[in-house]
Amino acid sequence: MERIASFCVDHTTLLPGMYLSRRDGADGEILTWDVRMKRPNQGSYLSPACAHTLEHLFATYARNSRFSKGVVYVGPMGCLTGFYLVTTGLTPAEALELTRSAFSWMAEYTGDIPGASAVECGNYLMLDPVAARVEAAAMVPVLNALDAEHLHY
Repeated sequence: MERIASFCVDHTTLLPGMYLSRRDGADGEILTWDVRMKRPNQGSYLSPACAHTLEHLFATYARNSRFSKGVVYVGPMGCLTGFYLVTTGLTPAEALELTRSAFSWMAEYTGDIPGASAVECGNYLMLDPVAARVEAAAMVPVLNALDAEHLHY
């Protein structure tokens, strides 16, 4: 089998940030973004409950934002170092704006976690809103230091 693109990235040098991971579709219009919150293999990871909470919040925010029509998918990385954001029809500047505003919102969010019921979620008790706010807040300055022209590995 061919080695997938994300395994070709040198994870020993990867820093928190937002990176264009791949382009798909006939015209390269489907963009997969690596929203990296933690340095890989350094012993500090998102807890499963924190990642799950951020998933609910990030996906809800993104799908209710002005960029909602361009959001294909939001989901955590299995390694618990960040998230994938898949977009279509959004420019890198728009994807960065969406991600910045989502993390700023999540850092301040104190309401009920969307989708936190047995009817809506397969593991609704595994949530940690406090950790989610802390981790989102830590990511805000990282995202604010980026510009759309430099979202590359």
